[in-house]
Amino acid sequence: MAGEGEKKSVLEMVQADGANDGCVTFVMHNEDHTLGNSLRYMIMKNPEVEFCGYTITHPSESKINFRIQTRGGIPAVEPLRNGLNDLHDVCQHVLNTFQDSGSQSGGRDLSQGRETIFRIIVM
Repeated sequence: MAGEGEKKSVLEMVQADGANDGCVTFVMHNEDHTLGNSLRYMIMKNPEVEFCGYTITHPSESKINFRIQTRGGIPAVEPLRNGLNDLHDVCQHVLNTFQDSGSQSGGRDLSQGRETIFRIIVM
């Protein structure tokens, strides 16, 4: 547990004793279904992933237990990293497309909508 003044880690890796690197639970603090479901979708697109799922421990807690199991001895960290990068790329594409449509809006003010989408993507 983080002491007073210490910053708590946003991501923890939990692994059973004797388990291989292809079967890991990641605890993501300050996250909810918004990241959990979209990240699970991106990771499950990887053919080397045997299982990927998440649970929210309790509605009053903002943390996710995110479980990844891989095939062929691939460390579970790899699909997590790739899934986060892929999700970032998709969000960036959506933001760029929205911004481009705003520049073609014929002078209408889209700044409030742009700020809302940016907040959703960054969170």
